[in-house]
Amino acid sequence: MKKTLLFLILIINVLAADLVDVYRSEGLEAVKEELEKELMKKEYWQKYLADKRVDYGYYESKKYLILTQKRRKEITLFEVNKNSYNILFKDSVIVGEKDGDKQDEGDLRTPIGVYDLTNKLTKLDDFYGPLALVTSYPNTFDKIRNKKGSGIWIHGMPLNEERESFTKGCIALDNPKLEELDKSIDYDKSILLISETVPRKASRNEISVILSSIYKWRDAWKKSDLEEYLRFYSDSFKRHDGMDLERFRNYKERIFSKKEKKTILFSNINIVPYPNALNKNMFKVIMDEDYKTKYYTFVGKKELYIEVKDNQIKILAEG
Repeated sequence: MKKTLLFLILIINVLAADLVDVYRSEGLEAVKEELEKELMKKEYWQKYLADKRVDYGYYESKKYLILTQKRRKEITLFEVNKNSYNILFKDSVIVGEKDGDKQDEGDLRTPIGVYDLTNKLTKLDDFYGPLALVTSYPNTFDKIRNKKGSGIWIHGMPLNEERESFTKGCIALDNPKLEELDKSIDYDKSILLISETVPRKASRNEISVILSSIYKWRDAWKKSDLEEYLRFYSDSFKRHDGMDLERFRNYKERIFSKKEKKTILFSNINIVPYPNALNKNMFKVIMDEDYKTKYYTFVGKKELYIEVKDNQIKILAEG
């Protein structure tokens, strides 16, 4: 609530005189509508991001970025905030023997993409060192592309034997650094970004396009404007349950035809550049969604995998 109030105060300070006039003549609900319109403008977000670094993404609730570059065999832990990325440590790692993105179980490749840390394991064979951090591979985007395999960890080195030069697909680093990583982060607030080479840096323009488009997408959703809503989706879109764009259109058409009044709130928005083997300018959006109608409520995490092209977004996958 405090964060929301501060955000509103920020906008009101920019638009104060105009908003007072709107409030005086049309009331509080009209003021809210004007504020919502600001969130849909790329120019607003460009101004908001003017003094913020977004090279590795935009983060409202994630606090730690673990960047692994496979060819460099390097891991970097960043502490992130809205203005900067502070390097907490950098070290060498070993990764899967084969180059390229993981496709199949046992292909000896470390995946490329963006992942959460889902669990910490400590009762392990000595081969994996003192602990292992379990990643969310395969994520929603991996699954809709039929990528196979599991058990991708960040783990340590053998306690009592020599280590080979490669892993079977995991990321392994020296045990003292692994323990330092474990002590330095909050798993729920951490993101793992794995790239083949140096990841492409994001720009303020791209992040502004994404943020303004998210609110335009939400506006069409709230108004049950089916055609405007679907304009944000790629022809190759697939949902987490395998629903393609045609089935998704039919599904949303049935829901939107009810013209239900909706409340849709987004918070804790995080936007991460998404390395991929498809030659797409991709990002993963992770945020909290609070959705309410008269008969249905959803409060939980929303994931979007999007492509940015020609100053527009296209949603490739949704979870």
